[in-house]
Amino acid sequence: MSPAWSATQLRGETRDLLRDAVERLRGRDVALIAAGLTFYAGIAVVPLLLVALALTALVASPDAVRELGGRLGDLLPAQLGAPEAVRTLVDAGVTMGLLEFVLALVPLSFYGEGLRRALLRFTAEDDTLTGWRGRLLAMPLVAAFPVLSYPLLMAAGVMAGMQDRGSDVGSFFVGYYSVLAVLTVPLGWGYGVIAGGRRLHWGALVSGVLFTAACLSGFLQGFVVFLGLPLALGAPFGGLTAVGAVVAIILWLWLLHLVVIAGWLLTQSLDERLRRAAQPPGRPPVSGRP
Repeated sequence: MSPAWSATQLRGETRDLLRDAVERLRGRDVALIAAGLTFYAGIAVVPLLLVALALTALVASPDAVRELGGRLGDLLPAQLGAPEAVRTLVDAGVTMGLLEFVLALVPLSFYGEGLRRALLRFTAEDDTLTGWRGRLLAMPLVAAFPVLSYPLLMAAGVMAGMQDRGSDVGSFFVGYYSVLAVLTVPLGWGYGVIAGGRRLHWGALVSGVLFTAACLSGFLQGFVVFLGLPLALGAPFGGLTAVGAVVAIILWLWLLHLVVIAGWLLTQSLDERLRRAAQPPGRPPVSGRP
């Protein structure tokens, strides 16, 4: 196989994969579906972070989590009060009582429902009890929160130290790849388990998760840059900066969920192509399209 032929084949496969993913959008308002998923995320995001911090404090210690959380806050631009917001969130998480922890699991589980509802819109699955299935399937991931959040907090400490030494590029790469690595676990669980349906080909699942995690990590780095821009976010809302900041966060969450849905569509398309290639000649193709 010559390199030129290999490059041509790669371009052709990529083009066909993208075309198939776009075909799956036919008849569906992806912007509205992403907005619905963003609504569920708005309910779940703060309880999720609080539970993750509480569990991490049990594995490490409250003081260690506070220190690393403070270092994380120092990495964020101060224009909109992000560092203080992070410190307040960390303090609330490490001081949660048992009853507060249990109650936080209820809104946290709503994201599993939203994710299942959104992703199943692009499949042929006839699901029942979608909300309850999504919530229950999201709960096992809670056990992995300390394994995911503590290394991320440690990476924030490393990044802060690198910035103190003037190594902004190194800090960027540490942040990008640490977030990418952490996102692979919830994305893999979301695509492979919460979304339901038939079992995905492992090659399609791994490729789709890594691609989506890389895109999401890049978007999150962009969000940090956005926080540092001298924008009058309250201008369209009568000078209410807090309202403008909340709307901006919702908009970024919506964009992130567009990426999650795009990654799901590409994963499905790759899964179908891999299954088709592995089928014996003469057998009718298997399709997961609605």
